[in-house]
Amino acid sequence: MTTTTLTTPRPHARAREGGRRLGSHALLVVLALYFIIPIWWLVVAATKSTGSLFSSPAFWFDNPAAFFTNVAGLFEHQGGIYWQWLANSFVYAFTAGIGATVIAVLAGYGFAKYRFRGRGFVFGMILGSVMVPLTALVIPTFMLLSQYGLINTAWAVILPSLLNPFGVYLMRVYIQDAVPDELMEAARIDGAGEVKTFITIVVPLLKPAIVTVLLLSVVGTWNNFFLPLAVLTNPDLLPVTVGLNRWLALSNAGAGGEQVWNLITSGAFISVVPLLLSFLFLQRYWQGGLTIGSIK
Repeated sequence: MTTTTLTTPRPHARAREGGRRLGSHALLVVLALYFIIPIWWLVVAATKSTGSLFSSPAFWFDNPAAFFTNVAGLFEHQGGIYWQWLANSFVYAFTAGIGATVIAVLAGYGFAKYRFRGRGFVFGMILGSVMVPLTALVIPTFMLLSQYGLINTAWAVILPSLLNPFGVYLMRVYIQDAVPDELMEAARIDGAGEVKTFITIVVPLLKPAIVTVLLLSVVGTWNNFFLPLAVLTNPDLLPVTVGLNRWLALSNAGAGGEQVWNLITSGAFISVVPLLLSFLFLQRYWQGGLTIGSIK
């Protein structure tokens, strides 16, 4: 007969564990403030006039009703060109985002489920390109696009944004775990071809990964600044990021420029609302384990 002795944690062990929890919670609070404070400032700044931006408290409202005045002025300034910039950002972001997601899904599926010569080398090149800063590729991209007469066109922004090496990497890793080979073999035994197997069996299992890559691609293109700044000069083709930067340059010109700080902050706030809504409405797709029990 054996007996089991229950031991209680020693006081110093409990104190050490409590200290770790307190430290981790403090770190989480600091990180949360680090990300929340800029957003809070943007919300507050969007409700201020140009004068109150520099006179009233930076992190508190001055006149919330001024937000509607700022929005009205924003959509009327320079003939309402902000509408055009916002529409351009939607076109660039969602066209490039959908295209980049399709390419990433197809490439990730090929790398994950097919064996071909040079697969490891090619995937290594793609993975290595993740480490290359996008700004370092802008000038070579500009020279390449200029040879085909694509500078100052929408394609100059969309085509380079279709390449998403990190998305290819995410899709390959996800497909390796989420799509069992046995499930694909069962579909092939039932007479399904490669295309039908991919569309009817594989794609439904990839919804979380597809949504994630789509959001990353859309956000990356929406927030892209240096590429459209280099390849676009026509004001009617600018995305909202570069357009607001032009207004910022005019405001920084001092007495010789037009002071539209209130329009810039309101425009920046409105430009992030679509991204926030996208994350909120699509977050239910970010869940794993969709293939648990699928081959039983």
